[in-house]
Amino acid sequence: QVQLVESGGGLVQAGGSLRLSCAASGRTFSAYAMGWFRQAPGKEREFVTAINWSGLSTYYADSVKGRFTISRDNAKNTVYLQMNSLKPEDTAVYYCASARWSYTIVDRTDWGYWGQGTQVTVSS
Repeated sequence: QVQLVESGGGLVQAGGSLRLSCAASGRTFSAYAMGWFRQAPGKEREFVTAINWSGLSTYYADSVKGRFTISRDNAKNTVYLQMNSLKPEDTAVYYCASARWSYTIVDRTDWGYWGQGTQVTVSS
């Protein structure tokens, strides 16, 4: 079965940086789009960013454009989220997601698998 394990969350001051990682297993990682979502207390889960199977196409929410970068290493079955210039409003649990179907267009992906989440807290 598909397993996604996030790591790298923590507490950081506003303006700081963090890098999240998501290690995937259970199927051919390089065939599937990967994404990051987040959920703040009392709010619904929201899309942050996604990357297609090859890594050549990415898609970002407006709120993180220019600050966050998604990347993947298909040899390591891992997707990353580099977060710079963090703001208190970025505080949330961050979830890694994997596409249900292979070779999907990155902004039209049905997300079928989820990690357990990692907490990111940005202090002001």
